[in-house]
Amino acid sequence: MADNRTNQDSDRRPSNGGATRLDVYTIRPAAREGGKAFWVRIGSAWKNRDNSLNIKLDALPVNGELQVRKPRPREDRDGE
Repeated sequence: MADNRTNQDSDRRPSNGGATRLDVYTIRPAAREGGKAFWVRIGSAWKNRDNSLNIKLDALPVNGELQVRKPRPREDRDGE
């Protein structure tokens, strides 16, 4: 089968050289009045050369909203 990708298509692929993984979260509302909302990590993302993102989800957000953030170092996480 012929490879029909164009240069434009190859620019959308994540660059392996120094590609930074980002964390993808959804924010769940508090279960009780006055409680804290909590962030649930549901996937990862990688920035492409053209600054678009490739996102791989392990779950779908119920509210349809995603937060894409740089990963926090382990020592900065409180009880996670």
